[in-house]
Amino acid sequence: MSTPKVKRKFKRRYDKLPTVLLFVLPALIPLIVFWIYPICRSVYLSFTNWDFISPTYKIVGLKNYISLFRNPRFFEALGHTVVFTAGTLIPTIVLGLVLALLLVRNFHGSGILKFILFSPWITPTVAISIVWTWIYKTDGGIANTILTALGASPLKWISSSDTAMLSVIIVTVWKSLGYAMIFYLSALERVPGELYEAVALDGASKWRTFFDITLPCISPTTFFLMIITMVNSLQAYDQIQVLTQGGPSGSTRTLLYMYYQLGFQEFNMGQATAVAVVMILLTVGLSVIQFKASEKWVHY
Repeated sequence: MSTPKVKRKFKRRYDKLPTVLLFVLPALIPLIVFWIYPICRSVYLSFTNWDFISPTYKIVGLKNYISLFRNPRFFEALGHTVVFTAGTLIPTIVLGLVLALLLVRNFHGSGILKFILFSPWITPTVAISIVWTWIYKTDGGIANTILTALGASPLKWISSSDTAMLSVIIVTVWKSLGYAMIFYLSALERVPGELYEAVALDGASKWRTFFDITLPCISPTTFFLMIITMVNSLQAYDQIQVLTQGGPSGSTRTLLYMYYQLGFQEFNMGQATAVAVVMILLTVGLSVIQFKASEKWVHY
């Protein structure tokens, strides 16, 4: 291509730039103000000794990160975060799909049942968590009443470090099931019926039909729900604050809750924002891994 033609080509592109910016800026400005700038500001504060109160602070370099990685609480919180994320991700995906498979065929009352199952998702997490504190009461709580009726021993639930994390996971999964179910219902309804007819003519069993047809066709939805559920689990705060306040003995302290404690209880905002930066890197890293893994099994 000759030089004049190249110049005309780039000129035509730059002539359209003001028009493109006109359409992009309304979405770009809130993105910069409420997302990009806060992230950049947090990264900057992670290199300072700001105490969240004083108007001045000093640059301390990597001191916050060094102290963080030497702090046993950090690795304990990281382990709790991994357990909590895995404990909510897998059941939410599996049980959400099971519910969708059961309700994909409309029957009398199925609409009401779908609404009941979806209602926890649209209910504020704080309200749900308050109700579950009553359910988890050691004496007279519904959970222990059911266990006693079944002949099992009552549990201390949120009062014991052995069962507190399980208690929070149950609440989180219960809230998220309806959300996953709705997405799977939509995905199942989009699977071409011709595929089922073809495998039926071949005499395929229901299990083979499920693994060879249904699962591959809904894999984009599974991938989407994995990303959303993982991010929601990493950002979980309300249910932990209401149910356990990170306890007992720090057994439910996740990275986000550690950020809250460092920043708003201990007034060590420099180290708190260092935790936030680590969480951002962790989220990005896990998302990249999932995107790479999805290239082998997601059928778009």
